[in-house]
Parts: sequence; structure tokens; C-alpha cells
Amino acid sequence: MDIPTEVKKIVQTLEGKSFQAFVVGGCVRDILRGVEPNDWDIATDAKPEELKKIFPKSFDVNKFGTVTVLTSSKKESLKTIEITTFRTEEKYTDKRHPDKVRWAKTIEEDLARRDFSINAVALKIPISKSQIPKLEIQNPNVKSSPKSKIQNQSQKVKSDEIIDPFGGREDLENKLIRAVGKPEERFQEDALRLMRAIRFATALDFSIEKQTLSAIKKNAGLLEFISKERIRDEFLKIVMSDNPAKGIELLRETGLLKYIVPELLEGYQVGQNKHHIYEVYEHAIRSLQFGAKENFNKYVRLAALFHDIGKPRAKEGQGADSTFYNHEVIGAKMTAKILERLKFPKKDIEKIIKLVRYHLFYYNVGEVQESSVRRLLAKVGAENFEELVQLRMCDRIGSGCPKALPYKLRHFQYVAERVALDPIDATALKIGGDDIMETLKIEPGPKIGKILAVLLGEVLDEPKNNKKTYLKKQLKEIGGLSEKELEQLAKKAKEKREEIVTKRDEMTKKKYWVS
Repeated sequence: MDIPTEVKKIVQTLEGKSFQAFVVGGCVRDILRGVEPNDWDIATDAKPEELKKIFPKSFDVNKFGTVTVLTSSKKESLKTIEITTFRTEEKYTDKRHPDKVRWAKTIEEDLARRDFSINAVALKIPISKSQIPKLEIQNPNVKSSPKSKIQNQSQKVKSDEIIDPFGGREDLENKLIRAVGKPEERFQEDALRLMRAIRFATALDFSIEKQTLSAIKKNAGLLEFISKERIRDEFLKIVMSDNPAKGIELLRETGLLKYIVPELLEGYQVGQNKHHIYEVYEHAIRSLQFGAKENFNKYVRLAALFHDIGKPRAKEGQGADSTFYNHEVIGAKMTAKILERLKFPKKDIEKIIKLVRYHLFYYNVGEVQESSVRRLLAKVGAENFEELVQLRMCDRIGSGCPKALPYKLRHFQYVAERVALDPIDATALKIGGDDIMETLKIEPGPKIGKILAVLLGEVLDEPKNNKKTYLKKQLKEIGGLSEKELEQLAKKAKEKREEIVTKRDEMTKKKYWVS
């Protein structure tokens, strides 16, 4: 992979003005791991006011020396590139932002303020009259690279091109999250780093270095200084990772979870009944993990994590025969409070609450009538139907069931889709019996039903004809038919309708592998 042209141009422009310029942070980390970066950051000794003169198409994003340069790239990750002036930071009264920023002279000073060693690595792009050398990335779609691949990658970048004062490359090789400098100081500067450590360990499948882990546990309470919105964003990134169960468990082990979703801790080591082989908390994170394995969306994953959160409060009795009556109702209310506390959007809250509230829907083939399925769809919303089934799949696997989608659940999908589909009958027409009586000046009777059947037949042949003006025009022709002709046309239309209904039903059965 080449360093993108947009990045090269910025570095070349800055160096052409006698400024230092380095690619820094997460993009360097990703390059060394063999992964294509999602965004690109550059650090320089040029001051913000100088940057804005050099790059007229730019704008400030914050008061900490970051200027965003707009590019003409069509690639999302390169449309904007952030350039930050070397800086050091002093005192963090709010445990999140520095009270004072001082411009630094060297890249090493700038790297010293960063959170973790793997993010405190800089890359010097060599500039010469010839083309800038390529940085070859092996397996760009692989999320983490074995030690040998990282070593190979490092060999392709000359040692004087990498600035790594805190051992970031070694920690990448050893798959370690290590704080830069003294861990406690880093977390006291910015308490959100407590969650970022967990998030990186989860997303990269790394371990947390011993002293860094100890500092997280010791300073967990600092999370109370952080806004709920920022906590929500980090929490959601953990939930949406490939290994969220590891992330949630790390949050519990470090003591951070009680400052995010303490309600989950209520289920820790709380036994269930004969229908479950795992305790409430473990069941929740196993359900979430299956949602990640199947790449389900955030609504299903959050619902999987919270669907049984009401069980500890609803539990009666002990052992195999304990009960959890009404836990889905209690859980839905608890979920609402959790999501509101974490400042989730209202539409997300409403959707997730419905999934939690109705995750216990009952269905047995031949026992539950279509009317019951129709009522369930009315409550949960037809648009949430597929996600409700996915939640049940998570619940089953999280309970230790061997199959996520057994026959009866597939049959439920079939019935639900069938009743949710638009009906193939006269109710779908843009005109009704009153229109027919008014247009043809006739009284109520069997003839109206036959006329509606004929009109439906025309619409089934050509759906675009389902317009009031067209259908009224056809009425005048149909009204002139004899009783026998009308009877024949109505019979053909009914046969066509039955053929379409049967075919659609067969296709739906085939879709869900049911008979």
C-alpha cells in the first residue's frame, strides 16, 4: 500500500516550508499491524495560524492546535486530514481536557502526551526528488498481524523513519496495551482513557500490561467525571467490536462497569433455573457475543446484553425451579433508564425497549394462531420483526442451546411474514363497494363482489393500474357486461388470485425451510 497522495502532499508542502511533519497515532499503529488506516493524522511544528495560511481550505476544530485540511479525495477516510501542532499539556482539572496547552519543539515531546505506547509512534515520510517509497502492507484486511509479519513490516521501514520512544512496536508485537509513561498520570489527565484501554484491548484482542491494568482498577472512579455521551460512545464501540464479551468482562474486572451499567452486575453469579446452564450475567455476555459473531446490528446486540437484566429483581426461589415472572417487563423499564442515562437517541431507546419487552414471545407450530402472531407484530412493529427473531437466536445460544434457529422459530418467521405481507384481496384496491354503487347506480348485492374480483384481476396483471381514476373508468365497461360474462370474468380473476397466493406462500415457506 502507498502512503496516500493526499498525505504525501501535505507532508511535502510542510517540509517545503521548512517545517517538520510526521504521520502519527492510530494510522501508524495500523500500518505496522498490516491494516489500512481509517483516517490519517499529521503532527508538525507549524503553528495553527501558519497552517491556515499554508492550507487555505482548512478550518479549526478545537482550541488545542488541530487544523483540519479539506482534500479533494473521493475516499471518505481522506476527505479530511487533521494536522496538529506539536504540544505538551498541563493540568486536567476536569479529568478530560488540559487546562493549558504549550507548543512543543520536537515530535518526541508531542508523543509523550499520548495515551498508549501503540498510539505514540510517528512515521517520517522520506522526501526526495524521486517518488516517495512505498510502505508495503501485508494482508490489509487482517485485523491483527502475527509477530513475524510486524517484524517484516518494520524491516520495510528504515529505523530512522520510525520514531518510537515508548516501545510501541514491541507492544504491538507482544499484543499489549501499555500507558505512555506513568499510567496513573495518564488516566488522571483524561479519565476517558480508562475506557479506551478496554476498547483497544477488546478491538485488537490484546492484553493490558500489568501496571496499566492496576492503574485502571485504582482510578476507575474517575469515570464519574466524564460526560455520559463520551462514555456511551466508547461503550458502544466495545459492544460493536468482534469480541464484545471480552470487553464487558474487562469492564467488570476493572471496576469500570459499575460506573457505566451497574445493573448488569446485579446478575453476576445469580443462578438460573433448569432452562439455563449459565448464570444471568454470563448468559447476557454470551448472548451478546453471538450477536457479534452473526454481525447483528447495535439494536440486537444491546437488546441481547440487556434482555434478561430484570431477572435478578424478578427472581423467586432457588435452584432448578426458580422463577423470573415478569422479568421482561421489569427489564424493559430498566433498559429504558440505562439508555436514557447514557444519552442514547430516543428512537434507539424505543426500538431496544420493544425488543427486550417482547423477547419472550411464545410460538409453537399448530398451537399459536395467526391472530396471535398478528397481535405480536402490532405491538413490536413489523419493522422490528427480523431483529426480534435475531434476539431470540442470541438468547438461545446464550442459554446453551445447540441451534440458534430451530424449526419452530423458522415457522414463526414464515407465519409472521405471511401475515405482514399486503393482503391479495379487494381491500388492496383504490376503490370500494361504495364507489361501485355510486358509479353504476346499483344496490348492494353479490354483483359488487364479482365486480371487485374482476378489478382485482386487472390490478394483479398490471399493478400500476391500481388508481382510482383508471378503476372508475373500467367500471363503466364492466357495468355493461351480462350476468354470465361477469360471472366468467370473476371466476378467472379468483383463480388467478388463488394461484398468486399459493405461489407466494410456497416461496415464503422455501425461504424459511418449512413445510
